[in-house]
Amino acid sequence: MNIPNLLIVAGTGTKAGKTTFACKLIEQFKNLGITAIKITPHFHETTPGLVPISEKSGYAIYEENNSKTFKDTSRMLNAGATKVYFAKVWDDRLWEVFIEIMKEVPAEIPVICESPALRNFVEPGLFVIITSNVIQKQKDISHLTALPHVIFKLEDLEKHDKLPIVFENGKWSYKG
Repeated sequence: MNIPNLLIVAGTGTKAGKTTFACKLIEQFKNLGITAIKITPHFHETTPGLVPISEKSGYAIYEENNSKTFKDTSRMLNAGATKVYFAKVWDDRLWEVFIEIMKEVPAEIPVICESPALRNFVEPGLFVIITSNVIQKQKDISHLTALPHVIFKLEDLEKHDKLPIVFENGKWSYKG
């Protein structure tokens, strides 16, 4: 399925800079009413500010309402996202959960989603892989490296005020 208003962010490891990249992009385009989504296969304990939307066997979807913590979803909200969703989901329910979240998002709204596994199901307007010199735990995303539209190194992104990405005519694209 092709979703041009979707930008997917993946990383080569823990602390690669996925959320830092997403927040920088949200700040750059916050005037567009961006929706941000973080999807994880890890079932962490929920924290204050996460309002349940749907909880079923194999997944839970929340809307983030607290911009005052250091959680990734709070950082996205604080960066200027109009709406932020967080989902804990088993891999076999990922597509179902993504579709459920997207029902909450108007079609013309730009969406930034931190979920490498989602790339297995959808062709986004832009797929970005973030790498860094300070990765704490390397992830094997070799099956995805043939699919990216662009790879950024976190340390290089920090040198630029604006990212070379645009959202035009309902589609994310790279202008580098």
